[in-house]
Amino acid sequence: MNYFKEILKYAKPYRRFGVLNIFFNILYALFAALSFASLIPMLDVLFDKTKSITVEPDWPGITKLLDYLTDYMGWYITTQVDGGKETALIVVIALVIILFFLKNIFGYLAMYFIAFLRNGILRDIRNDLYSKIVNLPISYYSEKRKGDVIARTSSDVLQIQNSFLSILELIVKEPLNIIFSLAFMLMISVKLTIFMLLFLPISGFLISLIGKKLKRQSGKVQKEQGIFLSLLEETLSGLKVIKGFNAEDRLTDTFKESTERYNKFAIQLNHRKGLASPTSEFLGILVIGILLWFGGRMVLVENAIDGTKFITFMLFAYGILTPAKALSKASYGVKEGNASAERVLEILKTKNEIADRAGAVSIPAFATAVKVNDVTFSYEEEPVLKNFSLDIPKGTSIALVGQSGSGKSTIANLLTRFYDVEKGTITIDGKNIKDVTLKSLRDQIAIVTQDSILFNDTIATNVALSDKNATEEQVINALKIANAWEFVKDLPQGIHTNIGDSGNKLSGGQKQRLSIARAVLKNAPILILDEATSALDTESERLVQDALEKVMQNRTSIVIAHRLSTIQNADNIVVMNKGEIAEQGTHAELIAMKGLYNGLVGLQSL
Repeated sequence: MNYFKEILKYAKPYRRFGVLNIFFNILYALFAALSFASLIPMLDVLFDKTKSITVEPDWPGITKLLDYLTDYMGWYITTQVDGGKETALIVVIALVIILFFLKNIFGYLAMYFIAFLRNGILRDIRNDLYSKIVNLPISYYSEKRKGDVIARTSSDVLQIQNSFLSILELIVKEPLNIIFSLAFMLMISVKLTIFMLLFLPISGFLISLIGKKLKRQSGKVQKEQGIFLSLLEETLSGLKVIKGFNAEDRLTDTFKESTERYNKFAIQLNHRKGLASPTSEFLGILVIGILLWFGGRMVLVENAIDGTKFITFMLFAYGILTPAKALSKASYGVKEGNASAERVLEILKTKNEIADRAGAVSIPAFATAVKVNDVTFSYEEEPVLKNFSLDIPKGTSIALVGQSGSGKSTIANLLTRFYDVEKGTITIDGKNIKDVTLKSLRDQIAIVTQDSILFNDTIATNVALSDKNATEEQVINALKIANAWEFVKDLPQGIHTNIGDSGNKLSGGQKQRLSIARAVLKNAPILILDEATSALDTESERLVQDALEKVMQNRTSIVIAHRLSTIQNADNIVVMNKGEIAEQGTHAELIAMKGLYNGLVGLQSL
């Protein structure tokens, strides 16, 4: 498939720039041809072959344009120019300079307008790609390497710019150059032009043989680049673990294996690209050489063409080589760019399985209850939840406990529609969450996760993630509730302090309190706490737990916890085992049962 057509769909909003580009390219190509044609009268003056014409010639029709221009210049020099041959030479030189000047002015204007189209397409592709990336479901990224996605949004998009979008500058300009040049060449000699055209299909066939393998080779290069970018991203994320386990050499070897494969594929690609230019140039010169032989015979033996016209014809023929070579390189660019465009369009065309249904409605503020009804779900083949049901009335706190892999976090993922249930339903106030808009659903929910996900920006921006119009007073109030103001107020720039990549300028407890402040400012009626204190030291846990208790007041809370000491005051504790409810009740009731929960409490108290 030619993905160039898919990319060109992005050109629709910029059609006016395309029209202006075509208009000025027509003028450019016309004046480029006229510039070469104007060399005939100059050569006639130099070789003293200017026709002496005393009567202004009549217009003979477009097919005799070149003869008309030659006769007109002969008449003009004969009757209108005083001062002899030197003055005539100055006149024709001035004409040549003016025509070349106009050609270059129109060429610049064509490039000026195509820049708006080319860069506008590139911007829109990047914007659509980013929008698609943030809207695709979480499940998409469990199957894709992050580095591969990064490679598609960076190097692949750049390749589209360097191949497809650069072709936009040539797609009209160079064919027009060839057409106008051929028109004037036909006016000089039909026989010589037809002879030259016989060799073009042969040259085109030989050039196409090189281009066929470029797409396949380019695809290998882009794929391997995605692999080593993934390795780099994983290395930066896990640098402490790598150093702690002395695994630098092992990871370095893995990275070297990837870059070695990339190097091999890139060399093969560059060799094929490198062969393209000399091949097309040699074939062009070969055609010129044959033309010199054939045309020379027409001048010297047959006297079928004038010498000055033959020189001009050869200039036209050589002039065709540049646009022809540019078009052959452009065809290589299409082959190479197809591989990148395919990878970019794969993301853009990926169907988002978790999206608003037709007729989805917005739900008002949460009023009564969340109900999980007979839900079954699996990430792969083995079900993580099996016929799971749970009622969560408004204003209650529900704690989910159990061993790792028992399905606790899956419930949070399903409630927020990061994943969709396979069987059963989840309802809010009686409405199936699949029948409401994602925005209105997620407006009801605030999340605090085990990993404090912060961005390389200011504290204010991180806390006000859900409301870019939040005031400084609202941010500070949220920080106070989250027990975070005590350290933020001492920072050099307060809430406007940049916290570094992933908040690495802060401690674990500080980062978690900022995450809680973010949930506070959102002020959603449902709060999900997913292992919010499990990675903290005792002092940080105390501060964070105190902040959480403040946040949970008057909210419906779903608490996923390993540390059972943090959920003893929950209204309902659900003990999970292999995707099913093993026990549920209050802390006191579960202890009295002396079952699974009692055993877990006993293990943690040791």
